[in-house]
Amino acid sequence: MVASHVHRPNASFPAGFRPLEGTAADCEDCGKAERLGFQFGFAYQPIVDLQAARIFAHEALVRGPAGESAQSVLSQVNDHNRYRFDQACRVKAIKGAAELGIQDCVSINFLPNAIYKPELCIRTTLRAAQTHGFPVERIIFEVTEGERVEDGPWFAEILREYKRCGFKTAIDDFGAGYAGLKLLADFQPDLIKIDMDLVRHIDASRPRQAIVKHLVRLCDEMHIEVIAEGIETPAERDFLLDAGIHLMQGYLFAKPAFKSVATLAPTALRGAPAR
Repeated sequence: MVASHVHRPNASFPAGFRPLEGTAADCEDCGKAERLGFQFGFAYQPIVDLQAARIFAHEALVRGPAGESAQSVLSQVNDHNRYRFDQACRVKAIKGAAELGIQDCVSINFLPNAIYKPELCIRTTLRAAQTHGFPVERIIFEVTEGERVEDGPWFAEILREYKRCGFKTAIDDFGAGYAGLKLLADFQPDLIKIDMDLVRHIDASRPRQAIVKHLVRLCDEMHIEVIAEGIETPAERDFLLDAGIHLMQGYLFAKPAFKSVATLAPTALRGAPAR
């Protein structure tokens, strides 16, 4: 186990709240998700590295038990079960990746508002990684799309603890308004994912091109890697590659595959440099 630092608890949790201890029983219980009162699974979508012409990571995307939409699951999450759901997501995503034989990184969305204390809420994740033989350094934690983080310093505190434990960290939907430059001043993650609204039709939009080019330069100076998500056309891919972004995700490469590893489209890496 990695030594952790003591952090303040999340004030939104009720008095007397007891987090999971990270035991084998806790890990197994989260994997079954029985206490939630509903079931869910995961689809995995690849993030490709065009520079290396290979898959960089697989993002674990929540789905219903038969592959239903993410919304069908997230609509059942509330203040009472948010913590349990977040813990179950981590365990099930790691277990699923291990069972599929994924050898690349796996990216897991987390709910910052479901964290009681970072050093306590990470225990079940560490146990799951150990149980399923999935290396901690191949796990990326990214803030869930659309999750509003009201307390920026608290969010940065969580990410620092995860990084200290050996996990990679990522800020999702950068540019959407929830995670902006102020957060980068407080904490520098390993990766940021550019919001897909900035990517859409970027090959034909001068304002989007200017924003992304400056963002790439900023991240380069801060030693942060950039992922462009939501890529749907070769033109978008080619512009972003020319702009210095080589990590990409989107339907152009592969759609999420429910409980399986997606197959890259035959022309997905066409923009990659010859090796």
